[in-house]
Amino acid sequence: MQNNMSFGRELASVLLKVFAVILTLVLIIGGIMVVSVGLSSVSDGSCNIAVMPLDGEIMPYGHGNEYGTFTLTPADVRDFLKTVNEDTTGQIKGVLFEINSPGGAAVAAENIAKQVKDLDLPNAALIGDIGASGGYMIASAADRVYASAMSTVGSIGVTMSYVENSEKNKKDGLTYVPLTTGKYKDAGSPEKPLSADDRTYFQAQLDTVYDEFIKLVSTNRNMSYDEVRAIADGSTLIGQQAVDKKLVDQIGDRNDVKDFFAVKLGLKKEEIKFCEYTKPLGIL
Repeated sequence: MQNNMSFGRELASVLLKVFAVILTLVLIIGGIMVVSVGLSSVSDGSCNIAVMPLDGEIMPYGHGNEYGTFTLTPADVRDFLKTVNEDTTGQIKGVLFEINSPGGAAVAAENIAKQVKDLDLPNAALIGDIGASGGYMIASAADRVYASAMSTVGSIGVTMSYVENSEKNKKDGLTYVPLTTGKYKDAGSPEKPLSADDRTYFQAQLDTVYDEFIKLVSTNRNMSYDEVRAIADGSTLIGQQAVDKKLVDQIGDRNDVKDFFAVKLGLKKEEIKFCEYTKPLGIL
């Protein structure tokens, strides 16, 4: 078994979709079907705010339902932002990140958050049903964070819990045979009880990642370490509670996000037009 340290909240009821930005051009030349995959622009020439869905469990790699759930990876975000930066229309003036994620792998979430933080264009995060754990860390990196009054936000914490099978193995007549070349090489194996040393070893790792998580949110939200630490108990907050604790700037929706971009870009609100995400076509 592989123990993955994550910022995850296991919410099987959340229906999440995978995203990519792919335009499939099919040309029929001399009876031969040729497929070209790529995307030269995000804007249709009139819209100016690229909308990027950040949906699903955050994983270091993979796509679709490879892990039994829909996933979001750093490569997905990198590819989309590359396309935004290279948009051939020159119309893209900002990016809206629409977040619906319960969290996932720690380093992958940190990577995506850094991409958002490093973005030169004005940007905002709009949390939908959930922006928790690693999903919230990504949201915190945006210039401004919005959420619905009913959004689930926060869950600042780290977990690597698992189910231990040793008692079940005894009943089934199975014996775990350790063959390792290091004291901690099989630490956390679900086939054996967790020793006191193993627990101390893992807890130290969790505490380190937890501390980094708090520091990132503290920096992103311009809050003190102690302010974030006080609410970093793994719990989630609903809408206005998240605003009160400064994890979210404002309760709002897309209409409110338009106000932000209008002010930021010096445009009239009616001039702010979202470039809607289009699900990728199948590759033939």
